[in-house]
Amino acid sequence: MKTNRLKQFALIAFMAFSLTACSDDDNNVQPDNTIAGIASRTANLSSLVAALNRAELTGVLRGSGNFTVFAPTNDAFAAFLTANGFANLDAVPVPVLKNLLLNHVIGTEIASSAIPPAVYVSTLSPINSNTGAPTISMFVQKIGNTVTINGGASNGGSTVATADIDASNGIIHVVSNVIAIPKVVNHVVANPQFDTLQTVVTSVSGTFGDQSAVLAALNGLTASAPATVFAPDNAAFTAATTGTGFAVNATPAQVSKVLQYHVTVAGNVRSNQLTNNQVIPMITSPVQNTTAILGSGTVDIRDFANNLARVNQADIQCSNGVIHGINRVLQPQL
Repeated sequence: MKTNRLKQFALIAFMAFSLTACSDDDNNVQPDNTIAGIASRTANLSSLVAALNRAELTGVLRGSGNFTVFAPTNDAFAAFLTANGFANLDAVPVPVLKNLLLNHVIGTEIASSAIPPAVYVSTLSPINSNTGAPTISMFVQKIGNTVTINGGASNGGSTVATADIDASNGIIHVVSNVIAIPKVVNHVVANPQFDTLQTVVTSVSGTFGDQSAVLAALNGLTASAPATVFAPDNAAFTAATTGTGFAVNATPAQVSKVLQYHVTVAGNVRSNQLTNNQVIPMITSPVQNTTAILGSGTVDIRDFANNLARVNQADIQCSNGVIHGINRVLQPQL
């Protein structure tokens, strides 16, 4: 009898120890500190979590990596749905929702302290379903402590409301608006270095005349019929329109021709697709050509006057085309 009691006592002690060990294991379960896990515990990001689930992207942001996510709030999603005529998230087509969400994700971790005054980064949103398709560019500005995306809400972008929520696989910056996938015109507006180009293209009177037809052509570009735009910076326009610049006394019709001479509808032509001495037809009427001149790590565009414009900001990818920033206004036959 004494032996049996000892066996029973030993069994009870073993069971008690096992239960205690299980309880300790349960208490030591680590929280999910991935981007997806943190979002799921943040009340103001519940719409983002629902959208990620619907688009089957939760696993991406729960997986390994170093991501930066610009996370729209619930109010931001509500405003997006209303503005686009969707009753709820379930009404948004999954492919549309997926590309939109990927437009808020960068494949590297960028803390707000590491953001320069202005920089282009590549999102994870591809321009089409082709394998290896280029991804949409994002223009990020930092003035003081304010971080602005794609020129702010008025241009389809947003502003960071809460920065630097650290996650095990990256970082979250909460934004106040859903970031629209930018078109060519959006990226021209977003970058202050293209302010003069924006002024000229949006002109309806005065020095540059009515350029609404050129603006309409740019706004009419589509993903299925994209364009490549060579965009002169502010300094380039100053050189062309002052002193001995070729466009000092340009008429409105000539200004239109100059603007058209910077656009080709030959497709979404990225810098690595250009070849040396490639002839590029521009949308002037009649068509006038430019020529790509490739050097060692450089791309120049030769115009009608045999001047070379250096590409100083390549491959700004938009949904309906690509922009290459250049340091000289291209001169057509006027």
